[in-house]
Amino acid sequence: MEIRPFRVAISQESLDDLRNRLDRTRWTSDIPGDDPGYGVDLGWVRRLAGYWRDGYDWRAAEARLNEIPQFTTVIDGQQVHFLHARGGAGLPLLLCHGWPSTPADFLEMVGPLTRAGFDLVIPSMPGYGFSGPTTSRGWDVARIARAYAELMARLGYGRYGAHGGDWGARIVPELARLDEQHVAGIHMHGFVAFPAGDPGELTAAEQQRLGQLRSWQAERGGYAAIQGSRPQTLAYAMADSPAGLLGWYLEWFDDYGEHVGAIGNDQILTNVTTYWLTGTAGSAARLYKEAAANWAAQLGYCEVPTALAVFPGDATIRKFAETQHNVARWTEFERGGHFAALLTPDLLERDLREFFTGLR
Repeated sequence: MEIRPFRVAISQESLDDLRNRLDRTRWTSDIPGDDPGYGVDLGWVRRLAGYWRDGYDWRAAEARLNEIPQFTTVIDGQQVHFLHARGGAGLPLLLCHGWPSTPADFLEMVGPLTRAGFDLVIPSMPGYGFSGPTTSRGWDVARIARAYAELMARLGYGRYGAHGGDWGARIVPELARLDEQHVAGIHMHGFVAFPAGDPGELTAAEQQRLGQLRSWQAERGGYAAIQGSRPQTLAYAMADSPAGLLGWYLEWFDDYGEHVGAIGNDQILTNVTTYWLTGTAGSAARLYKEAAANWAAQLGYCEVPTALAVFPGDATIRKFAETQHNVARWTEFERGGHFAALLTPDLLERDLREFFTGLR
């Protein structure tokens, strides 16, 4: 039950080792021409790796993280790291990141939300970043949700809201179901509800989103297939080569070559460096195998008020979501994307504030 203060304090030896490994990268070859269909561009990875080696300032990122109170506690045998920013007497909010993100994604939103009166609890998922690698099997969506419910109880929050994107959008609904008496509402983006059988008549926009989902499964799901079947085999490369880890993560941050540079280099590298320094890329990948059954599961209806934020590229279809959730708010945005907290923190923060202010 103990909650211990935590500060990020990476040794200079670890940072020197990272720089030396980047300097000694053995680069692969590529086929001339700019075709993201083959994977992330070699020249782009080399340029960003060079900036990582010679320009990126981890100490600045470390100092910014340490501006926010951080703690660790052990839940169900696993260390859980979290940021805890207090804002006042408003509704506490649990903010849940996904893959390959970290709590650093939410840094731009901490000030505005705490000034609006919200306490913020922002955990590193078990097996991710400063929560350290998982040490046992079975850390699936339900187990993470139970850990988060226990975390909020330990902090003394009898009523709270929760937000999540990517894996967070799988964990938050599970949290609402198992801790319904304490969860006042949930907010998600990047949420996918799969149709049960024939999807029925769809609008043109809904057909496009369903097509995006099918395209993802056919063209972009390779990383999930590997991490969902053989994560340990991949883990050796990610643990040994920072350039390899960068290439593997960069494809997601760049939206498979469609939005290269939309997310700032420092923001990308803060996430990638966190996984490198904590040695958690392999355990983070394991979640895809542990939680494979959750992807297409047909879940029971949840009465907790639910807000869905739909950003460009999301495959969220309202009629499917309404079979599982009490959709109280639906907002569609013309800018942003999968990493909404990094791309459009202003839009995401406003949507969170407006929804959860109404639930206080």
